[in-house]
Amino acid sequence: MPWPAKQDTIDKVCGIVKKQLAVAEGTVVSGETKFADLGADSLDTVEIVMGLEEAFSITVDESSAQEIRTVEDAASLIDKLVTDKDS
Repeated sequence: MPWPAKQDTIDKVCGIVKKQLAVAEGTVVSGETKFADLGADSLDTVEIVMGLEEAFSITVDESSAQEIRTVEDAASLIDKLVTDKDS
């Protein structure tokens, strides 16, 4: 079962994704939004993950990064990594 993502984490990830991909103003980005639907390729996804690592002070291993497809996938992984780091 995936780790449930907190709404504030989802919101922060949405902001980072919008900035990294230069998403057009007014484009809705939510937890269910797939990076590919925003025009992201594999390089964009790597850049998003790097931005998330910096913003949340975490390290995402390559196998986990490859499983990220949506904003909620990223937020869920971040919440898990932050919780693990703090425990």
